[in-house]
Amino acid sequence: MKRFASPISSLDTEGPPEGATAGKDWYEKLYHMLLGNIPFSLLLIDPSLRVVSANRNFLGKSRRSEANTIGKRFRDVFPDAILEFTQLEAKIRGVFDSGTGLPGAQMSYRAPGVPIRSFFYTVIPIKTGRAVEHAMLVMDDITEKLQLSAKVRMAERHLASVVESANDLVISTDPKGYITSWNLAAERISGYHRSVVRGQLLAGLCEANESKDMAAIIAQLVAGGVAEFFDEINMVATSGVLIPVDWSFSPIWDDAGKVSGIVAVGRDLVERRALEQHLYQSEKLAALGVMASGIAHELRNPLSVSFSAAQFLLDPSNDPAFQKECVGKILQGIERSSTIIENLLRFARPSSSNQSESLNLVTVVRETLSVLAPQTKLQKINLLEHYAETALLISGNANMLQQVIMNLVLNAYQAMPKGGDVSVFTRREAGQAAVYVRDNGHGITSANLSRIFDPFFTTRPAGQGTGLGLSICHTIVKQHSGMIAVETSVEGQGTTMVVRLPLMANT
Repeated sequence: MKRFASPISSLDTEGPPEGATAGKDWYEKLYHMLLGNIPFSLLLIDPSLRVVSANRNFLGKSRRSEANTIGKRFRDVFPDAILEFTQLEAKIRGVFDSGTGLPGAQMSYRAPGVPIRSFFYTVIPIKTGRAVEHAMLVMDDITEKLQLSAKVRMAERHLASVVESANDLVISTDPKGYITSWNLAAERISGYHRSVVRGQLLAGLCEANESKDMAAIIAQLVAGGVAEFFDEINMVATSGVLIPVDWSFSPIWDDAGKVSGIVAVGRDLVERRALEQHLYQSEKLAALGVMASGIAHELRNPLSVSFSAAQFLLDPSNDPAFQKECVGKILQGIERSSTIIENLLRFARPSSSNQSESLNLVTVVRETLSVLAPQTKLQKINLLEHYAETALLISGNANMLQQVIMNLVLNAYQAMPKGGDVSVFTRREAGQAAVYVRDNGHGITSANLSRIFDPFFTTRPAGQGTGLGLSICHTIVKQHSGMIAVETSVEGQGTTMVVRLPLMANT
């Protein structure tokens, strides 16, 4: 058999020339060219275990020449350590004896001066009839594949470590929404161990009236309607407590371009909500500080009248009808003072719950403006109130919405330091309840319009404002699924702010 250590690099592609001899030569060339250029290492071994042929790939990888390979004993071509470890000689003899090929196996081989390489090898019997004339050792270099596999495993371990150490919930589901992975943060926040939730519907762990929203988001992502989705949906912990979670959803795509799963990353909002409540309360107290002088003035009047009336009662010589009138004045003063104090306490006390309830927005606005009545007189404001003829029923938190109205009206007052007109009116607008606050103050400059809802942005002198009022209003309105905006603002003419909130169904 001819050797194929030096393969032919080119071949006449027009096919073999005419004639049997010429045709045989052409096929021999083709045969040697294919073996020489095949991306495997090939050794042809005779029954005495000597190398008959070696292709170019083997010679290059082993750093051997044709002269010191062809005709050499097999054990002289491979290092003793490899032969001892793999028992290759015995396996090749077994192929000659049995006529059966050797199943694939893996070995490592280091040529002098070359980094270690890994090969997947097999031995194939070459027969003439039933007799095995030669055995072909085929070796596939899998070094890069193994290195790539190691890198993939390292990346997987790194990713798993990142997911497990994350402070946010990181959850994956299949296309139907059944949980496939659940990280440590999800266990800590929800109280559910991964062994319990794996295979359950993620929607089933959400608040009852929001589970449909979770299922709809997953279905929308799987259908390919969106590439990413954000929403706030409450989870129910093992203790039964509702956990507000801000979710970010992304689809997992397979090689065919189909969605094979969903990744949901959730941020626990419990601490943020507590901080927001603290911030809201601080802003309330700041608003009361602004109103302090007006409140004191409003309380002084009924107290002064009551004090004078009480002094008249001390004189027994006064007419009984006059004494009765004095008692009435005292009672009116006490009732008026009590109303002012009760309104202030209702506004100032922290909200006992963040839960929403059915509210009439008109009532919320009326009660808020009654608290502002003393400040209105003090600052010479002409407050005009216009209300929708019917109730505007919304779902919300009255305490938080009062804070929004309070901030907007006080901002309007502060835009008119010498007094002016402020109009507050409510409307029903295409399935929404709207509250407008309009003033004829100095207006907002065009440069500041885009920044008024930014935290800590204020145009007031240092020490006279935190810059958090409108930012808090924006957050509260967003939590109520509404919007707040500057409807109009003209420098020197005034500003109109509007808050729109969704009406309850069937109202």
